[in-house]
Amino acid sequence: MTRLEFHETLVELLGSRNVYFQPSSSINMRYPCIIYQRGGIEAKHANNLIYKNATRYLVTVVDPDPDSEIPKRVQALPYTEFVTHYSKDNLNHDVYSTYIL
Repeated sequence: MTRLEFHETLVELLGSRNVYFQPSSSINMRYPCIIYQRGGIEAKHANNLIYKNATRYLVTVVDPDPDSEIPKRVQALPYTEFVTHYSKDNLNHDVYSTYIL
């Protein structure tokens, strides 16, 4: 899956275009939203060759609703695990780590 395909998956999951990839501080975000950024690449080796690459993304759901269903939808994505939750400026942030292959 490419990053753009992953982006469209997040748009479908959220139900709006409020999905932002590595947004700059000048972006005026609309909530609820999903913010994601690259978190690394995991490479599996065998016989001194790479046989599998997986790109890791940190996906943050930002929602004023503390009981939002959106985090549950993100957590249901394959290869996804919960990292942390925090609130800031009356917005709830749920952070997940997910791999796309």
